[in-house]
Amino acid sequence: MNTAAETNTAAETRAVRTAPAGAAEAVRAARKQARRHRVLVPSLLGAAVLVLFAVYVLLGTYTFTIPDFFRILFGEQIPGATYILMESKLPRAVIGTLIGVGFGIAGAVFQTLLRNPLASPDVIGISYGASASAVAAIVLFGAAGTTVSAVALVGALAVALAIYLLARRGGVAGYRLILVGIGFAAVMQALVSFLLTRTDIRTASEALVWLNGSLNNSSWDRAAVLAGSLLVLLPAAAVLARSLRGLELGDDAAAGLGIRVETARLALIIVAVALAAVATAAAGPVAFVAFLSGPIARRLMRGETTLLTAGLVGACIVLAADFAGANLIPGVTLPVGVVTGALGAPFLLWLLVTSNRVGQGG
Repeated sequence: MNTAAETNTAAETRAVRTAPAGAAEAVRAARKQARRHRVLVPSLLGAAVLVLFAVYVLLGTYTFTIPDFFRILFGEQIPGATYILMESKLPRAVIGTLIGVGFGIAGAVFQTLLRNPLASPDVIGISYGASASAVAAIVLFGAAGTTVSAVALVGALAVALAIYLLARRGGVAGYRLILVGIGFAAVMQALVSFLLTRTDIRTASEALVWLNGSLNNSSWDRAAVLAGSLLVLLPAAAVLARSLRGLELGDDAAAGLGIRVETARLALIIVAVALAAVATAAAGPVAFVAFLSGPIARRLMRGETTLLTAGLVGACIVLAADFAGANLIPGVTLPVGVVTGALGAPFLLWLLVTSNRVGQGG
């Protein structure tokens, strides 16, 4: 009896001693798997961007073989083909990729910062500010080209500043900034409609092309300006990503982690607004890219928000949407904003329905 008791006691002791080691091993395995997943998903998305970029450039109405592509890229002149590749397809693909990254990261920052999937630049009025400014420049002053882009950039920044100042009373709360932004969006949309009714058909058609979000006016000059802007803004977003993860836990938790809450929030808003503004200035308000990228990236990352993943998702959406718009219907070229709008509108309705169902709507 005593021997059996001693045996049982020894077994229990061994179990107690080995349980923590087993639990620790399970935790280490889970962490290793999570780290592998955090590397695997962005890697696959990066590969998807490269594939979509290659499909966009090589295929379509005018196709290129891979050898011809590299011969043209390294300076060989092929009549007709060189111009189509170097002055049309390639700058268009580059700008599509860059604006996708900009919109995707901007949307993810706003949605994470305000803890609301509705908080994207194209919902809370920032893109509408760019649109109203650009249409005013086109209709009232006959602006075109880079002038329209510059005015759109200034308009987006001005509207974002006004939204922030009106929403910051007592600290910027997510719901308050969203509601103020939606109010500004309604005002800007009404202004756009008024301007379009007061101009001639030709000018209105030019404005509508820009309003739909289009890559038709892509050029290397525009790509260079956009790339230069992103070279400044993307590192700033990467530096602020740690503060964003802290703010996602709430203001009190972020303050406990040593984050200066208001300073970090303002810096993140400035960077996100600038990303959305330069992307809008380059191609117009491409609908719902910022809105879709964050939730898709979060789903792929199993609930975790990473700006890199959101940016890559945005690039995939723009490249795939513009390629589909140019080739889906024979003889018809749809602006990229029309295709992304068709994708985003059902998602918005689904989000509103499911949010209300669980008592989170409004």
